[in-house]
Amino acid sequence: MAESKKYDVIIIGAGPGGMTTALYASRANLKVVMLDRGAYGGNLNNTASIVNYTGFKDVQGPELAEKMYQGATQFGAEYAYGTVTKIATNGQLKEVTTDMGDTFTAPVVVIATGSDHRKLGVPGEKQFSGRGVSYCAVCDGAFFKGKHLVVVGGGDSAVEEGLYLTQLASKVTVLVRRGELRAQPMLQDEAAKNDKMTFVYHTSVTEIVGDDVKVRGVKTHNNQTGENKEMAADGIFIYVGNIPMTKPFTDLGILDSDGWVKTDSTMKTAIPGIFAIGDVRETPLRQIATAVGDGAIAGQQVYQYIKGLK
Repeated sequence: MAESKKYDVIIIGAGPGGMTTALYASRANLKVVMLDRGAYGGNLNNTASIVNYTGFKDVQGPELAEKMYQGATQFGAEYAYGTVTKIATNGQLKEVTTDMGDTFTAPVVVIATGSDHRKLGVPGEKQFSGRGVSYCAVCDGAFFKGKHLVVVGGGDSAVEEGLYLTQLASKVTVLVRRGELRAQPMLQDEAAKNDKMTFVYHTSVTEIVGDDVKVRGVKTHNNQTGENKEMAADGIFIYVGNIPMTKPFTDLGILDSDGWVKTDSTMKTAIPGIFAIGDVRETPLRQIATAVGDGAIAGQQVYQYIKGLK
């Protein structure tokens, strides 16, 4: 049966950023609910080992998600399951509707839905995700010390992450679909000077191959000559873009041309009472630490906003 509940703050997304906002806002004695289409923790639940979050030498993703959730709910913040389909504004109040037909109203909404890695969509990609296929060099690069790695992409992220991986890998081969890189010239110059980095142009990945345990390489297609090859590799890092999870918010006028939520430094959007944090914003780094930092700022800002209304 559909429900309608009233809160001070509705947080859409229960990842690290959303849970941090919930902690700060509920600690300020606000009535808070986190809405998520999956288990709390978000992508943490798909991460085997985290070695770059301050305070933990090595922690399993689901374990960190549970610790964050316990912290987020200690002052009364609630969690509810549901995929948000719409935000409607009615004066100072916002009404959030889910695919379950439930409605939640509050003067403040915090968008913390994150982003998703754009996929290649080739055979083997999903099968070997977490077993040699990665979308984050900072997260997973340390597991491939002394190995041959393939990076797919030709933009800033691909070159930056490829350069980072050269500190760990024996060799990094970057497969570029076009005949040139799209990365900024400064990055291209740095990569050209790196003896561990090789670029292969006009090349698309057609399949990621491996055995019962892990990735063993990629099959490629040369877009100019039509030649097909297979390249051995110990890990595949894919950087062909990110997709903001903002479809339900397209009518609000708070997105840029690429679909990211536009905010100022205090996480405020153009609509009073609607904030956005973490990976759903246009940001130079998408990590647990940055999402948590955004969440802390938003938690304080929503308190000040509601205080101003009263």
